[in-house]
Amino acid sequence: MKREKQVILAARVVSMIFTPFYLPFIGMVILFVFSYLSMFPWVYKLQVLTMVYLFTILLPTLMIHLYRRYQGWNLIELGHRERRMVPYAISIICYFTCVYVMQRLHMPHFMSNIVVAGLLVQIVCAIINVVWKVSTHSAAIGGVGGALFAFSAYLMFNPVWWFCLVFLAAGLVGTSRMILRQHTLGQVVGGFWIGFVCAAVAILFL
Repeated sequence: MKREKQVILAARVVSMIFTPFYLPFIGMVILFVFSYLSMFPWVYKLQVLTMVYLFTILLPTLMIHLYRRYQGWNLIELGHRERRMVPYAISIICYFTCVYVMQRLHMPHFMSNIVVAGLLVQIVCAIINVVWKVSTHSAAIGGVGGALFAFSAYLMFNPVWWFCLVFLAAGLVGTSRMILRQHTLGQVVGGFWIGFVCAAVAILFL
């Protein structure tokens, strides 16, 4: 019984660390490390990362938490497919606002495309959620993999070791979601590849 509780606690910690909303933030960090944007001043990069964190992680997480508290649901109850549409709508609005602000500030196309990738992942997952519950946690880490694939093609660097880290993280995330009985194996795998394809398409072709 004690070991089972420890496993469940570890799964909850992994789920909290790998929030579904971190794709744009991680993508922006990758861009600042591997592209010509690494030449930008640290102050500017910090300002951009702060803005992206605000709109794509902090605000949607806080608003969804308040919505859940208002409804009186716990995290498991919020995870029911029919109750996920409002959280999807909240995250889509926050992501869209971030894209709008970045375009108004005339930020480089690469930057806004990362948030567009996250927005596309959210929209596709919301549409699929109408008929099938897909793992947004897995979609997020899949989106990181898709963004890494796209940037490696653009910037001509070898992503093999980074892919190893992404797949390792994807395994941890998917396993934690199944341990918590939030998703099946199919929903976890499907979410990963939905995120991967959406992010790669958004960055390479939009």
